[in-house]
Amino acid sequence: MAAPLDYEERGWSSGLRVVVGIDEAGLGPVAGPVVVGAVALHRGQQFEGCTDSKQVSPTRREELARLIRAQSLAWRVAAASTREIERLNVRAASIVAMRRALDRLSLEADLVLVDGNPVPELGEHQSIVGGDRASHSIACASILAKVTRDRLMRRLHARYPLYGWASNKGYRTRDHMEAIRRHGPTPHHRVTFQGVLQTELDLDPAS
Repeated sequence: MAAPLDYEERGWSSGLRVVVGIDEAGLGPVAGPVVVGAVALHRGQQFEGCTDSKQVSPTRREELARLIRAQSLAWRVAAASTREIERLNVRAASIVAMRRALDRLSLEADLVLVDGNPVPELGEHQSIVGGDRASHSIACASILAKVTRDRLMRRLHARYPLYGWASNKGYRTRDHMEAIRRHGPTPHHRVTFQGVLQTELDLDPAS
């Protein structure tokens, strides 16, 4: 089941052409960047099965990402590094990545749809709680952000294989936290996050 186009259609019906959905991946992990996708669709365009990236299989996410990049009106992916996350905090770093994605789009947005709560620092936009299931363009952005971040973590895994990033993607799994305890953090670990520099394991499931 695909996320609907209701929010986009309201914009298009009011005369707006470039309706951009944005979403991020990587707020919760203890390693790696935060990545933001931005997608503008052609009017009425939908991709079958495109919804919240967490509800889509990895294989289908890759297929959808290829279609979105090839067929959407415009798209862009941007990131904020671990260093920026440590310096600014993860929320502020995600906003930096959002701004980068929007600024680097080939078209200027007439309407910006953002997943979650309002982001005053972003300027004029419409926030949608649960937007990756309620807005098709946000769902597309969610797919691009997730696929891109997962690829980055697999590349980093080749350099730091002890931490299991190919599978845990930097999230706080038991094996990942145990590896940090045994081998110490890498430059890609968010050492300001709870537990990364502590010996006790405070574990959350990967998501």
